[in-house]
Amino acid sequence: MALVRWEDPVEMMNRFEREMSQLMNQFFGNAVARRSEPTLPRVWAPAVDVREDDNEITINMELPGVKPEEVEIELTGDTLCVKGERKFQDEERRKDYVRIERAYGTFQRSFTLGTPIDAEKVTAHYKDGVLTITLPKAEQVRPKRVQVKAG
Repeated sequence: MALVRWEDPVEMMNRFEREMSQLMNQFFGNAVARRSEPTLPRVWAPAVDVREDDNEITINMELPGVKPEEVEIELTGDTLCVKGERKFQDEERRKDYVRIERAYGTFQRSFTLGTPIDAEKVTAHYKDGVLTITLPKAEQVRPKRVQVKAG
């Protein structure tokens, strides 16, 4: 069985954007790229770490600059959806920027959990730009130890 390298979709979009910019530079010259660079739309998907043990699934999502009240979390069946928006803070002076590398705008991440979750016990905490979502597994899927009795 061969291992297949997983490629980050955000990095794929960033590479595509760089290659398109190079193509535009070759065809139209650098003036077009310089003029349009600060306002290029970016696809933004926050980085995520997912951990699972016998009792729960924990998702840590990097959301620097996003206010907790601007994040929406929805659990439907075994699918978790996290939506939100990171707003550009200096919109009235945006034209003065020479380079904008941080991504802004709306985002949405969806996860198929593959195991029943106790929806009543799901928690979400936001601290230092990291959103932590704890999804306790339903009681029926948790491992249960059975002791062997002699005799």
